[in-house]
Amino acid sequence: MTRQKMRGFIAHWAAAIAVACTVGFAAPTVALSDNARVGKVTHRPIPRFVSMKASEGNVRRGPSLTHRIDWVFKRRDMPLRITAEHGHWRRVEDRDGMGGWVHYSLLSGTRTALVEKDMLTLHARPDANAPVTAALELGVVARISACDTEWCLLRSGGYKGWAPKARLWGVGTSEIID
Repeated sequence: MTRQKMRGFIAHWAAAIAVACTVGFAAPTVALSDNARVGKVTHRPIPRFVSMKASEGNVRRGPSLTHRIDWVFKRRDMPLRITAEHGHWRRVEDRDGMGGWVHYSLLSGTRTALVEKDMLTLHARPDANAPVTAALELGVVARISACDTEWCLLRSGGYKGWAPKARLWGVGTSEIID
């Protein structure tokens, strides 16, 4: 093996270990959609959802510190969709399609969702006729514990319950989370 290939091999594995440490080894099992690509850096599906680990994160025009900061995400746990990877950088977008390049250390594999319907009711079971446990306002960010084909188990503000997946942003329509 040449020196150049060895450096590439070491850099590849160092990046993989850094990503594993950032996202965590106990990431939930997620079924992929048929049209998902795989990232060249992490070998994870693209697009995929993550959340903001930091309470503040610079969004840049390109994947390096020399690129201009276009704006700053200021909401911890906000769900984001990764659309591209380049080294330690991830191109992300928010619910409105706005985004740019963010350093991977600002992101978490913790799954969250943004409530897209005002006063979204959480149910005791994944059934519209099940007892209501809480109601979430439009724009609330909730943690996702699990999702089946139509419902997701959410936790927010000390409450938990099942909500229809169609009323959330931060989880794919065909995505299953265990």
